[in-house]
Amino acid sequence: MTDISLDRSRHLPPVTVDRAPALVAGCALLGGFLAIAQLVDLRQAALFAVGALLGVALYHGSFGFTGGWRRMVVERRGRGIRAQMLMIGVAAVAMIPLISAGSLGGQPLVGALAPVGVSVLVGAALFGLGMQLGGGCGSGTLFTVGGGSARMLVTLAFFIVGALIGTAHLPWWLTLPSFGTIDLGRQLGTGAAILATLAGLGVVSLLTALVEQRAHGDVEREPAPSRQGWTWVLYGPWPLVGAGLLMALLNIATLLLAGHPWSVTFGFGLWGAKAAQIAGVPVADWAFWNWPGPRTALNSSVLADITSVMNFGIILGAAIAASLTGKFAPKAKIPLGSVLAAAIGGLLMGYGARLSFGCNIGALFSGIASGSLHGWLWFAAAFVGSLAGIWMRPLFGLEGLARK
Repeated sequence: MTDISLDRSRHLPPVTVDRAPALVAGCALLGGFLAIAQLVDLRQAALFAVGALLGVALYHGSFGFTGGWRRMVVERRGRGIRAQMLMIGVAAVAMIPLISAGSLGGQPLVGALAPVGVSVLVGAALFGLGMQLGGGCGSGTLFTVGGGSARMLVTLAFFIVGALIGTAHLPWWLTLPSFGTIDLGRQLGTGAAILATLAGLGVVSLLTALVEQRAHGDVEREPAPSRQGWTWVLYGPWPLVGAGLLMALLNIATLLLAGHPWSVTFGFGLWGAKAAQIAGVPVADWAFWNWPGPRTALNSSVLADITSVMNFGIILGAAIAASLTGKFAPKAKIPLGSVLAAAIGGLLMGYGARLSFGCNIGALFSGIASGSLHGWLWFAAAFVGSLAGIWMRPLFGLEGLARK
């Protein structure tokens, strides 16, 4: 086994650290931690650090929902989706009881709960379509931007614009039919909610395995680490399962520190609103920004917003991971069709995420792990939208499964 491992390691290119980006990202991470601890508090700084660890896990695991879903559809390989289901399940086992308890050590705990209605159905479908064109989901956009992708900067910019437009329209969407918030922990009890959630995740995993077995005659297994010893921890790539398990633990840590699970896209809407204010747009008059939470965020420093601080951490953590592997900012030409797809995809993701109360993280991962039924509706609608996005990719010259 040792000889095989050594032989595999010899075939890997030597690691050349991108020193300048690593130094800049490292200094920004340290400076940001100290600044947030001083200007806000140590708990907020700890959430910034949790974001950085998420960025490392996302980058080294290449843990994007977009590619995993596309690979299932195009290649009939479901390893990525099974890793996602395992991640959600591990988080749910801890998060559903914590959320049902309501608090821990004096810290109130609330789940990623949202209404089950037309807004989620439409918004998630738009998001699924957009992520296939944009080349990344909510978390995927952040870690690829951190890795230096110029194309994903376009996606992120339009993601922010779409999220801002979504805040203008959300009050109207909420007037459409809805069953209200359905919390499985309350409806079924903690134990039954966990069992129902794990059963649903298991069914999805089983279906992907059956489709894969039928298409290929086998089920793809997690590959062994490709580097000798423990060097793969520092340089990657990480197994999908390992990255997913770490992210499950970090989501639980986020719940305990922040009082709510990990989310991504509220920060994008907030950044857009603050930029719009500077440009003279009266966003403070919009209904969304007069709701208590959004109003407080709009009137406060962006460093006081948990989602924004964690997003900054994800970008910097991914930048450090990419720099240590010598893969920061790979030079590549971006065709016009690809840029157009990134812009359209970003707009659809931003708008859809706002309508559906989150993205693949806030709605799917944290929603299902919280026991919220809207997370399951989001998953189904987003997957259907993703199918449309995969079909549309060749129209923009995005044929193939290259990671963006």
